[in-house]
Amino acid sequence: MSKTFLIDVTRCTACRGCQVACKEWQGFAANKTTQIGWGSHQNPPDLNPKNFKIVRFQEHKIGDTVTWNFMSDQCRHCLQPPCKDMADGYMQGAVVFDEATGAVVYTDKAKQLPKEAFDEMKSACPYDIPRRDDATGIINKCDMCYERVAAGLIPMCAKACPTSAITFGDREKMLEEAKKRLAVVKKDYPEAQLIDAEEVRVIYLITDKPEFYHKNLVAQGPAGISRMAALAKMTAPLKRSVRNLLG
Repeated sequence: MSKTFLIDVTRCTACRGCQVACKEWQGFAANKTTQIGWGSHQNPPDLNPKNFKIVRFQEHKIGDTVTWNFMSDQCRHCLQPPCKDMADGYMQGAVVFDEATGAVVYTDKAKQLPKEAFDEMKSACPYDIPRRDDATGIINKCDMCYERVAAGLIPMCAKACPTSAITFGDREKMLEEAKKRLAVVKKDYPEAQLIDAEEVRVIYLITDKPEFYHKNLVAQGPAGISRMAALAKMTAPLKRSVRNLLG
């Protein structure tokens, strides 16, 4: 049965337990981090091939009030993922749906994709998620811990979260829970909303304007196949044939 995350920012303390748990479960080596600005503990500065998840920090001021917003950023596992449509135009099976979870998974074939394929995948993603390791050519992102889920466990980020800001379960149940939680939160935060709930498997409940969390919190373009993706899918075989003819 298809699964879904609910990430409730009202319960997030920015402890980064989810970020560390994800990194450790995936077996990623440490990567150099950089202080990105006064007053922010966000590290690393962005998603990268060794961090499938990061906690983003953003400070903003309205009048005399300063607000510090957090969000745990990751792949949204779109119901109709543009990255898969792009990859399919180059190589079938490089990006697949895991039937047990609905997760969008980059397989070992993804590392055989040329850089131009990655560039198109990244450009098509409405949340700017895919990353490529220049040293190995591997293209990767969050895989929803699909092996854990298939074994009856929950993803490591949800397991590690001490405040239940990240919850996980069957999609219909999580959609129902998201709506119930939104109704409660709206009593104190009238602008609270669910982000792209009908298009993705990672639903955010926020209390402030989306741009006060991250520029790509809301889909930048359709969370589904785009005209560019459809065109790439149709023309990629022709482009490869031309490249082969030209040597």
